[in-house]
Amino acid sequence: MKGIHIALVGFGTVGSGVAETIRKNSQLIEEQLGCHIFLDHVLVRNMEKYKNHELLQNVHLTDNFDDIINDDSIDIMIEVMGGISPAKDYIFAALEKGINVVSANKDLVASYGPEIMQKAIENHVNFNCEASVGGGIPILMPLHQSLAANEIESMVGILNGTTNYILSQMTETGANYEDALKEAQEKGFAEADPTNDVCGFDAARKLAILGSIAFHANVTFDDVIVEGITQITQKDILYGKDMGYIIKLLAVATREENGIALNVYPALLPENHPLASVAGSYNAIYVTGNIVDDVMFYGRGAGALPTSSAVMGDVINTSKHILNRSTGTDMIMTDTKRIPLYSSLKLKNLYYIRLLVDNESGVLSQIASAFAENHISIKAVIQKSRVKDTAELVIVTENTTRESILQVEKSLKILPCMRQVANMIRVMDDKNV
Repeated sequence: MKGIHIALVGFGTVGSGVAETIRKNSQLIEEQLGCHIFLDHVLVRNMEKYKNHELLQNVHLTDNFDDIINDDSIDIMIEVMGGISPAKDYIFAALEKGINVVSANKDLVASYGPEIMQKAIENHVNFNCEASVGGGIPILMPLHQSLAANEIESMVGILNGTTNYILSQMTETGANYEDALKEAQEKGFAEADPTNDVCGFDAARKLAILGSIAFHANVTFDDVIVEGITQITQKDILYGKDMGYIIKLLAVATREENGIALNVYPALLPENHPLASVAGSYNAIYVTGNIVDDVMFYGRGAGALPTSSAVMGDVINTSKHILNRSTGTDMIMTDTKRIPLYSSLKLKNLYYIRLLVDNESGVLSQIASAFAENHISIKAVIQKSRVKDTAELVIVTENTTRESILQVEKSLKILPCMRQVANMIRVMDDKNV
């Protein structure tokens, strides 16, 4: 029986983890496949940097993609370099050549997933991308296979380890946002430029991939409405805890009556909800199906070995298809139909609103009138502090639309008593988690 020959494109954190996994578990992999896996080529940008790397002994190290594409013995190309260019060109070239591809590239899959899958089918090869969402958590294939009998009603996920680490530190140690971010950077959880994480874009890309599979539709990053965590303060963390809530950055996909809604936003989550206990750099996805009810997938959302676990799972699955001559079938993301998007402005939530106001009589009546004029019911009003002539209020609304909340924000800002609308955060309850 033939061996499986692999080319690895990229040798950063995940790429080195893949090479280590192949070396560490080669016997286990061989037992499952009945043949050996050979790592033949590794493509890097700087060959000098890696020429003496212990994991690359007896491997052809190159900085020229032609060495891979022109090698007719390559069965699988693993792409872990990230980004759109040149990864997209490399993947399409490999698929057109008849080389199966495994990728961890969330940026690329979130924007071009169905197109890539279609190209793989046309050329009778596989494209798999389990590692593009949730690191080592198996989620894409379970959505595609294990939950295939379900109409997925909703998915609520913690999909970004950086923001979850920051919010966990703010909750557990009392750190402010800036200090928690700095610590995350020092520990390697956050990049020097953390924008992609803290502004929610990373989670949004992952949600687009999940949405494509769960809703059998062509969903892209541009379909996701995004808010980040940069406005979350230690006060919001503490006030949330006082009310029995934990603040998390949530990626939320729901099937509505007239379409699907995909949003990323910080929210106050009931402390007894399973997602509330997901701390540090861990990720979790809470899925509700119309048959299975609620299931949750939990694990390390990043890191060399956890992510390489997902990559190599795809490699083993693809190898079995190669050996059985069944590549190019059962792709997880092939639907090109567009499903109507339900406006996030129409979605209903409870809201936490923190206000700084004049400390004088008549303030509450002004605020109540603003809410009443916008048809929003108030669930609770709590005075949190009073300093000289300024009072701090926390208001929790009943369920209301995002559209109404934005309108009341405008009304509040022009009140004579208003000094600052300090924050407005969704509150998740049993009906919308």
